[in-house]
Amino acid sequence: MTDRYADRPFLRYVDAWVLDAIGHLDEATRAYCVAMEPTLRHSLGLTGSWTDIVAQQMKFAPDLPAQILRIWTEGKARFEEGNSEPADPVQFAMIFVDRNFGRT
Repeated sequence: MTDRYADRPFLRYVDAWVLDAIGHLDEATRAYCVAMEPTLRHSLGLTGSWTDIVAQQMKFAPDLPAQILRIWTEGKARFEEGNSEPADPVQFAMIFVDRNFGRT
């Protein structure tokens, strides 16, 4: 299996941004993203927190986190009803990013 982020390092932050929007970003990844804020600011020439930088770079609408949370909540319920197992938020984030933002 190839590393998802090998040739697309910014994708790691987009995945994390989606996980943050649905309330499932783990603390280790959050800490990594926060620690990388100065590097992101410098390399992209943007300001703000890592979440602000991702939103600016991707040109996300302000209401996108609420939309993603709604999609996750509704889809999670349907998935769990149909599969009798819990939905995986990391898998959701990766699929959501791939389907909606292509090669980030």
